[in-house]
Amino acid sequence: MSARRVKQPSLSQLRAFAAVAEHLHFRDAAAAIGMSQPALSGAVSALEEALGVQLLERTTRKVLLSPAGERLAARARAVLDAVSELMEEAEAAQAPFTGVLRLGVIPTVAPYLLPTVLGLVHERYPELDLQVHEEQTSSLLEGLAAGRLDLLLLAVPLGVPGVTELPLFDEDFVLVTPQGHPLAGRSDIPREALKELNLLLLDEGHCLRDQALDICREAGRTEGAPVTTTAAGLSTLVQLVAGGLGVTLLPRTAVKVETARNTALFTGCFTDPAPTRQVALAMRTGAARQAEFEELAGALRGAMKRLPVRVVGAGH
Repeated sequence: MSARRVKQPSLSQLRAFAAVAEHLHFRDAAAAIGMSQPALSGAVSALEEALGVQLLERTTRKVLLSPAGERLAARARAVLDAVSELMEEAEAAQAPFTGVLRLGVIPTVAPYLLPTVLGLVHERYPELDLQVHEEQTSSLLEGLAAGRLDLLLLAVPLGVPGVTELPLFDEDFVLVTPQGHPLAGRSDIPREALKELNLLLLDEGHCLRDQALDICREAGRTEGAPVTTTAAGLSTLVQLVAGGLGVTLLPRTAVKVETARNTALFTGCFTDPAPTRQVALAMRTGAARQAEFEELAGALRGAMKRLPVRVVGAGH
């Protein structure tokens, strides 16, 4: 590029030239884009000066494109089309609940809450392209920080800088036992009972395992008490309980799904205050879609009132 071409053509200049190239008439071109004829002529002249190329051949009767003008007219139209598409994308981005939303969910939440989440999105936000990723908490947080995920649905508190939590609900844990167990079906189980039970837990990496261990420590369970870790998921865990290998803790939202298929499983409830967990949405602090995510959290709280949980957060 030569040193004299220091000026960038403006969109107004490109729009004027494209109109003249289409109509080959200054008056008609000016009327088509709502510009005065002198302004249009000046814009085309300024474009020729900026590019260092003659675009038009002007005669007293008509306007013709020069050979260079023929080639550059197509380029100008392509630029204007691209700018128009950019503006359309920006308008779409301003519209809430449109486009892609990449939601990360932990395995001990996904099977039990996704029917409610998906039903709400389908009914209330039909233009939202919801993409669900089921991963453990550490992987979800990495994905959120890297921008791979937009929003998380998981157990809190996380205590992670740069992450804002939008609480949805609290739910109690219940004790799942095999048939014939001394605590089967009881509604007054003291937390202290966890001290000596043969407790089955999820594998390392699941936040539910850590929560269960915290509950046990609060109940006075010593580190040396037997804890058998043999399951990668809650479905396997409850089947091991049904087989008589021990007992386990389940969040209430999981009880109906996981125990209904086996009559050898019984649930018991703890005396107040029962051990609980809180589930929330989590987003990057200051996220561009923060208002949208806060509105979604409010809608989810309303939808989750039908579940065996205690809704928390804004307005509750």
